[in-house]
Amino acid sequence: MLTYFASSPISGAPCRSMLLSAFSHYSLFHLFANMYVLWSFAPVVSHILGLEQFVATYLSAAVISSFTSYVYKTFRRSRVPSLGASGAIMGLIGIVCVHRPNSQLSIAFVDQIFPHSFSADSAMKFLILLDFTGILLGWRFFDHAAHLGGMLFGIWYVKYGHRLIWHNREPMMMKWHEFRGKPK
Repeated sequence: MLTYFASSPISGAPCRSMLLSAFSHYSLFHLFANMYVLWSFAPVVSHILGLEQFVATYLSAAVISSFTSYVYKTFRRSRVPSLGASGAIMGLIGIVCVHRPNSQLSIAFVDQIFPHSFSADSAMKFLILLDFTGILLGWRFFDHAAHLGGMLFGIWYVKYGHRLIWHNREPMMMKWHEFRGKPK
């Protein structure tokens, strides 16, 4: 399990674990928290990008966030493995916050006790500041590098990557079909 489903630069399969670690969690609470946030943001991102692009972006955010974590762990000489979908989910949050900055968000269950809401833009800035602070101060409760990497990937993708990658897909697909020939 640790070889393939825990992300660490010293694991036995570092490339595979960059993706597969997004499908494993420390506990049921960890799984529930990530799935609740995914359930909250996935329909919005799917509506913005379309289902096919949503899946590709989610999986890319998982790999990019793991890679960001690898770089940070290598720099800090940390051997602690990471797992969970939060880096990929932060990519989705970044997409929503940039694409719909005036959307009102709130923290689940807390809003029943303390009614509140805040703009998506404010949430994005706070999360970036929190993770950047976590990296600078060496906090270890979350993988702040993976969160920050996922968020920055989501921001980059919705601002530039969508246009650079997805809109140039058609000529590349035509060349691929010419290369492989007609399907049998």
